[in-house]
Amino acid sequence: MVQKNNPLHGIKLEQILVELENTLGWEEMAIRVPINCFQTDPSIKSSLKFLRRTQWARDKVENLYLEVTTDK
Repeated sequence: MVQKNNPLHGIKLEQILVELENTLGWEEMAIRVPINCFQTDPSIKSSLKFLRRTQWARDKVENLYLEVTTDK
């Protein structure tokens, strides 16, 4: 399946989290997307585990990433 119009095509979830952490930091990420893996003892590993299982949260994080990267 070709994904011509998908701006996230080819970007891994880990890359998204690393970019958001570097740009916003965990505290700001937790404010914008209030999920426990960002609020309590945040790490890339725990966030990946949660977001891979929870589609609604992943959608919010991906939307935040698009918002942050298009503002640059």
